[in-house]
Order: sequence, then C-alpha cells, then structure tokens
Amino acid sequence: MPSILKSLRLIADPTRIRILAVLRQEDLTVAELQEILSMGQSRISSQLAQLKQAGLVEDRRSGKNIIYTFKTPEDKVESQLLETVDEAAKEIPEAASDSAALRLTIQKRKDKARQYFDQLAGKFGRSYCPGRSWKGLAETLLKLMPPTVIADLGAGEGTLSQLLAQRAKRVIAVDNSEKMVEYGSQVAKENGYKNLEYRLGDIEDPPIKDASVDLAIFSQALHHAEKPSRALESSFRILKPGGRVVILDLLKHNFEDARELYADVWLGFSELELSEALKKAGFKNIDLAIVDREKETPGFQTLMALADKPAA
Repeated sequence: MPSILKSLRLIADPTRIRILAVLRQEDLTVAELQEILSMGQSRISSQLAQLKQAGLVEDRRSGKNIIYTFKTPEDKVESQLLETVDEAAKEIPEAASDSAALRLTIQKRKDKARQYFDQLAGKFGRSYCPGRSWKGLAETLLKLMPPTVIADLGAGEGTLSQLLAQRAKRVIAVDNSEKMVEYGSQVAKENGYKNLEYRLGDIEDPPIKDASVDLAIFSQALHHAEKPSRALESSFRILKPGGRVVILDLLKHNFEDARELYADVWLGFSELELSEALKKAGFKNIDLAIVDREKETPGFQTLMALADKPAA
C-alpha cells in the first residue's frame, strides 16, 4: 500500500488532482493529457512520474505510446483517498473543461473511418490518374445534396455559394462588404443563378428570418467575427428545427501576423472552444475533426464542426 502521508502531499497539488481526475475516467497517453489539460509535455511527465512512484497511477506500453492508468484502490484507506481526490477536483475551476476536453479526445479515438480518410487524403493526388481530381469529387458530392435552403454566412465573393446553388433550392449569401455583395450578385446574374441571393449584413445578426434555412455554413468566416458566440447563436435562430450548421475554420494557432495580413480577429479556435460555444448556442450532436493540415509555415490547420438544431 502506498504511503498515506506521501499520497496526501501529492494530491495537494491542483495539477496532479486534474491528472488523476481524468485518468479515473479514461486511460491516456502523455500527448492526450497535454491536449486535455493544455500543458507542456515536460510538466505532465514530471507529475506522472511522481504519481507513479506513489503508486497512484500505472503505465503500460502500446506500440510507440505509453498509456497511463489510474490504479484502482485495493483497500478502504485507498478508497477514502479516492473520495478526497473527487472532492478536491470539485474545487478546481478547470476540472469541468478537462472533462469536456476528455470527451473530445475519446471521440477522436473512436472515429476510425476518419483516420482512414486522413491517410487516403495524404495519398490522393500524389500520382497522376486520368480524370481523378478533388474538383470532380466535389462536384459529384454536390450533386448528391438534397435541394435545401442554405445560408452561406460570411460568403465573401461567393465561390462556395455559387457551387451550392447548382443543387440547392435556394442560397442566401451574407457578407458585410458592399463590394463583395455587389461583385457576387453580378457573377450570379451573369451565370444565371436565379436561386442565389446576396445580402449585405453581419454574420453576428444576419438579415435572414427565424427558422427559415435548412443549412447554415461558416467557411473561414467565424474568426473574423467580433463575437463568434453571437454568430453561432444567430445561426441557431435562422435554422429550421432539425437544421444543421457547418463550420470550417482555423484550428487555434500563434501566427500573430494573421491579424494584419488577413484582418483576423481571432487566431482560430480550439476544438473545445468551438464545441462549448455550439453547446451554449443550443446545438446537439456536435462532431469535430481536423480536416486539413498545410505543410507550409505557419502550418495552418482547418477545423470542421457539424452540429444539429434539435427537431423539437
């Protein structure tokens, strides 16, 4: 049995309490703990070494990874110690967000199909194959879409809106730039898109009626909003019950020059931030994934989020 006094000293540290709290729920690697707790590798490894020495956690190797496990109490004293850990965790403000981040980590693990397609995406296009292209694939997928009413929020000049208009029942493209709206409207007219309408407005309060669209899309637009949470709440407002929101945006990064170069207000969003904002807005069935990684510096990554407005 580990020393009670030593164990009590260890669990007096908030960081170690947080580690124990998440390990109680799931076995995790150091990399996963880094992501969940938003801490550096050396700090977490140091804390794990102390917890392991005290007999509170165990580790095992799985391939290239070391998996850490909370050690199940073997007697009454250790069970009481576990109760102390639970009570202490309630006093730590970060504990709730740790649990939410843990759920995202578990979701990633289970998504085997997406991992497969990530590998496929890395190979697609490396060698020439007549007739095979991302454009052809995208056009095919667009044709499979049901005819719905779509809001393209922060549409810019409307390239995506024009693609969607090929199949959608109606597309409403919203942008706060008069020149973008004027240009997009002219292109739509020239190409005969009678089901595509451009409107001047802010994505935080789009000029669209409540419960009037089936799908709301933010394509690299949310990080330009002063208050992204308000934009998500507005998308919830305009969606019909059972409607869906789709977000493509940058994963959180540290490239400060983006504020000047691209007029970015936010340096992307973490998966946890976006998930929590969607929940707060009222969305359910939230699904997040990193769908693209740029090789060139600064190595931007694209985060995709899908979520549904409850049907009732």
